[in-house]
Amino acid sequence: MSTGLHLDLSYADHETGLRHPESPERIRAVAEALEFSGARASCVPLPGRSVTNDDLRLVHAETYLATVIAEVDGSSSGQLSTGDTNFGPHSLEVARAAVGGALAAVDAVVAGTVSNAFCALRPPGHHATADRGMGFCLFNNAAIAARYAQQVHGLERVVIIDWDVHHGNGTQDIFYEDPSVFYFSTHQHPWYPGSGLKQETGRGRGEGSTLNVPLPSGSGMAEIGAAFRGPFFEKMATFRPDLVIISAGFDSRQGDPLGQFTLTDADFAELTKLLLELAEKSAAGRLVSLLEGGYSLTGLASAVASHVGVLQGTANPPAFKSPPPRATPSP
Repeated sequence: MSTGLHLDLSYADHETGLRHPESPERIRAVAEALEFSGARASCVPLPGRSVTNDDLRLVHAETYLATVIAEVDGSSSGQLSTGDTNFGPHSLEVARAAVGGALAAVDAVVAGTVSNAFCALRPPGHHATADRGMGFCLFNNAAIAARYAQQVHGLERVVIIDWDVHHGNGTQDIFYEDPSVFYFSTHQHPWYPGSGLKQETGRGRGEGSTLNVPLPSGSGMAEIGAAFRGPFFEKMATFRPDLVIISAGFDSRQGDPLGQFTLTDADFAELTKLLLELAEKSAAGRLVSLLEGGYSLTGLASAVASHVGVLQGTANPPAFKSPPPRATPSP
């Protein structure tokens, strides 16, 4: 099994401000962990690709693109007018590159160059709706990747699995009336952004193509694993996706400062195995994992190392402790 890895340290150029949880150190911590574990050397490197505005228009409205281009203009820092997303002088360039990384991973798995892929992206994307950036997100990487797989590669059915501790309201909204993209989310509730109720199951032709499993603070593998093995797999038996996309948020790991779930690195390994089995059974093994949240640097690093180890075919990745992350310089 070959695993593609898209990892670009220039994603650290997306500056979010002092003490912001979605910091440049996140990408450095992931890079150091994958280097330290040996996964980086044994993965197939996946360079990014350029992204056009037409690529972004696959899911985002023209009015929203105009807003982002006007506000995130490469000369200043601030916060997007549509929501709580900080940006710096290079944020638009980095956000476009993140989309390009996701699309390059789709290209690689569809072509069979790699069996599956992990993309260490910043900024995250699952809170970005068609016309609104929020929750640290500018563009919805997973949603664009799904629509790109359909329109460019001709895949019919895509499933997006979101195990971030926060509900991916943007991804849900984009595909809420679309039966060809199934969205499944386990998330803490009540919690930011407040969406993702059990009764939110889709609308119109998309009715039944959204599955939300909101869970209380303190939930862990017992509850989340049951949702995967039960209701989700029951849906997949008839949906039969052609591509599996993971919105891989590791803020559902124990000890994360922005979440109160209790998943461990071993739990992420088990969830990854389940989704690899789904991909092998239904999608010719095609699976693309895209980084979303995860705000404890050491927790994020170790969880990603476990996740990527399983993607590479390691049945039981060893317990991993990341090297100490670099200290953030004092102002």
